[in-house]
Amino acid sequence: MTKSKVAILKTTPDEVLTDYEKLMKLAGFEKHLDKTKTTIIKNNISWHLMFPGANTTPWQMEGSIIALQKAGYNDIVCVQNKTVVSDAYKGEKLNKYTNLYKKYGIHVKFNFIGEDMKWIVYEPKGKMLVLDKIFPAGIEIPDYFIGKNVLHQPTVKCHIYTETTGSMKNAFGGLLSTRRHYCHSRIHETLVDLLRIQKEIHTGIFTVMDGTTCGNGPGPRTMIPVCKDIILASSDCVAIDAVAAKLMGFDPMSLKYIRLATEQGLGTGIMDEIEITGNVEVSKENWNFSVGDNAASKIGDLFWFGPLKWLQQLMFHTPVVNIFIWASAFYHDRFWYPVKAKKIINEWYKTPWGKLFDLYK
Repeated sequence: MTKSKVAILKTTPDEVLTDYEKLMKLAGFEKHLDKTKTTIIKNNISWHLMFPGANTTPWQMEGSIIALQKAGYNDIVCVQNKTVVSDAYKGEKLNKYTNLYKKYGIHVKFNFIGEDMKWIVYEPKGKMLVLDKIFPAGIEIPDYFIGKNVLHQPTVKCHIYTETTGSMKNAFGGLLSTRRHYCHSRIHETLVDLLRIQKEIHTGIFTVMDGTTCGNGPGPRTMIPVCKDIILASSDCVAIDAVAAKLMGFDPMSLKYIRLATEQGLGTGIMDEIEITGNVEVSKENWNFSVGDNAASKIGDLFWFGPLKWLQQLMFHTPVVNIFIWASAFYHDRFWYPVKAKKIINEWYKTPWGKLFDLYK
């Protein structure tokens, strides 16, 4: 049996761009991405405001682009999405992607702009666990994604609803519309269904995951940034999520989305079935991360998974949802960010990675 390969490297701000190229070669990206097809860069903007560990880093973006272009991938397009609580335009500017797009000639498209792509009903060839039930009128995906490569760019961090998040969840924003919040109560099964769809529609799937600064605590936004100086890559979305989960201190197969994806044959979360290459010794680390709660997650738990679950249809499928959207935006952007995040960010700017981020314009 051929093992799934996950590459890990220790890196520094001085070497990170060349290390990303080395990393992608170690994980065999040219075997898994078709050079004759468009390659979609699917970055990760968990928060349109800059917060360490929450979003694709500019060096992750730049290093990936350099590696792709050197290898002869000439048609690269970044696809952005919005959520009910995030602004794609603000996110790409504050996280310092826009100048990189200009520098390397990367076109940008938005999955919520009709001129860029249309939402079409897709009929999966494989059996769905939940998406066909959540969206009985049809599962809609952007037509632009079909027949193209995708390069995911998540970060290593915890998540309040899935405990950890990474490659598999990165498809959540790109492939599902702003009604994706309908899926939260069955989020694990949703991620597995999305991976199955990805395998049907993409000509190649690859992931580069940034762990130079990781997110501990109630992610994907209100976290404690921890500098770990690592980067990861793989063509197996399940395996790279499993390795990242293990580093954070979680048992990968205890995480439902990883276990289900493994059982469905969409990848492997079993560590004995994963070949670690690069700085192998790093894979033995245990950072003892924990998720915890914040105000938003406590309320979400009540309605998505708790005793008020029976109210989901009213709360999230009607205009009542706008109350929750406003409350989340107020809590995260107007309260937590100025009151707590600014102090955390100012301390992070003193780290080598904070100083590197400051050099990007």
